[in-house]
Amino acid sequence: MEDSIPTMTRLFDQLGLDSAPQAIQSFIAAHKPLAASTTLADAPFWSASQAQFLRGEMEEDADWAIVIERLNAALRAAS
Repeated sequence: MEDSIPTMTRLFDQLGLDSAPQAIQSFIAAHKPLAASTTLADAPFWSASQAQFLRGEMEEDADWAIVIERLNAALRAAS
């Protein structure tokens, strides 16, 4: 069961993005700061399917929600 625990690496895999630790850090650095008025799923750097996945998982408060919130916080953190 441990393999199904959502992690940032698995979230990036799910989104079809490079999930290497350095790639995740680079993605966050390249896309922050995300404006306070923009929801994570509405950020312009997501494809339609990525945005739909993020929105759906948050609306359902699914297991992914915790990791998505971590990504959201990282994209809003000051440099």
